[in-house]
Amino acid sequence: MDNYSNIPAVNDAVLQIYTDGASRNNPGPAAWAFVFVKNEKIIHSDAGFIGENTNNVAEYKAAITALDAAVNYTRDKVELYSDSALLVNQVTGKWKIKKEHLKKLYDEVIQRVRRFEQVKFLHVSRENKFVKQADELCNKCLDKSLGC
Repeated sequence: MDNYSNIPAVNDAVLQIYTDGASRNNPGPAAWAFVFVKNEKIIHSDAGFIGENTNNVAEYKAAITALDAAVNYTRDKVELYSDSALLVNQVTGKWKIKKEHLKKLYDEVIQRVRRFEQVKFLHVSRENKFVKQADELCNKCLDKSLGC
């Protein structure tokens, strides 16, 4: 008998990542958040304050930070969902990146994508239940950071 018989089978479900970025007054105080979901259950979430920034930068920071954290959960298949059409369409090559600061963030995303077997970027409505949770995390983070 081997020593591995009590280890549960590896779940090969895709890691789903739901991200959001928020900026009050755009530009203004900004935050990012993400929620990791596997088999319809939240397995991890996080949020952070990034100071004065735009909503688009916050959306990119959410994706970058989420992909950094995702390597602790999988190196296989990832689906990253965002309500940001700009983020999804830029990283999938459908839209050109016109602003240099966003090009740098795009490059950071692509660097991180290489760590996984496959990453799909998908646009979803802001009404998606997991995007809503990421949005709530952003707002809590902003409230806390602004002393609200």
